[in-house]
Amino acid sequence: MIDFLELLKLDQTAKITCGETAQLQWAWLGEGILQFRPHRDSDTSLVLSAGIHGNETAPIELLAQLCQDLLQDKLTLNVNLLCVLGNPLAIRAGVRYVEYDMNRMFCGAYQQLESVIETQRAEYLEQLLCDFYLSDAKTKRYHLDLHTAIRKSYLETFALLPFQQRAYDTQLLQAIEAAELDAVVYHQAVGTTFTHFSSSKLQAESVTLELGKAKSFGENNLSDFNAIDLVIRQFVEAKDFSARKKPVIRHFKVVDSIVKTVEDFQLNLADDAPNFTEFHFGDVIATQNHAAQQAIDYVAHLKSVFILFPNNHVKIGLRAALVLEELELT
Repeated sequence: MIDFLELLKLDQTAKITCGETAQLQWAWLGEGILQFRPHRDSDTSLVLSAGIHGNETAPIELLAQLCQDLLQDKLTLNVNLLCVLGNPLAIRAGVRYVEYDMNRMFCGAYQQLESVIETQRAEYLEQLLCDFYLSDAKTKRYHLDLHTAIRKSYLETFALLPFQQRAYDTQLLQAIEAAELDAVVYHQAVGTTFTHFSSSKLQAESVTLELGKAKSFGENNLSDFNAIDLVIRQFVEAKDFSARKKPVIRHFKVVDSIVKTVEDFQLNLADDAPNFTEFHFGDVIATQNHAAQQAIDYVAHLKSVFILFPNNHVKIGLRAALVLEELELT
């Protein structure tokens, strides 16, 4: 039986690249890529991706176990399914990325960077999703991109929905609720993430899922991920999602992005400050010292804002933090 994660870790090519079980056909399409199709036609095409950041191992392990269960007919497949381990080079190295952050490369952004293995992989993944979804253009398209965060978070698990003009899909929102996530964040501008690509270019119903703290292989307690694992399996089996048990999910929208423009840049946060750290109106969130020691402050402009993905150490020109406003939904 094929094990696409083990093949990836060993940097090996599959000796057998396709086969079938009592309920499905499978194909190893390349490093870290497994495709499944049920013997019966399906009206849904689902992409499950993990490992776009190589050190975010729990989602990789969840996805690998899902594939093993499908290959052993322990799980009923009722969708066309593509499973993607995004950044093999970084997964083998146990790092977030090697040269460039792959989740800033999509929608053609890789073309603005030096051609390296990771930019070539981003281009390949774009074409892979195009081929998969367009092979049956009539199916409903979904994409769940699974991540874990590099820092602690006051709201430990959350979803990020890419900016889109159309309404968000009801089934996808139900899945987010059922996954017992603490928050959902709505992007308000175009981006270069994997899910923004699948949403904007291929009209997939897409979401990035942040599922806790990043740990090395072997250090994850996969029972901590039972809720999202169940939702993924319900997606695969085309079953109704379970009812939410946790308190009401909190909703946020992105109101700004703080970009590092000079080397002398400093967020008013410790390097290990948790996601969703709160600032109040007038608080200085970041300072950038430009020529002649001219300091330009980024000041909180709303009664209350929250900081997501703060990082003092990004390269000049890249985002150092997202600024969020909490939404009061009625």
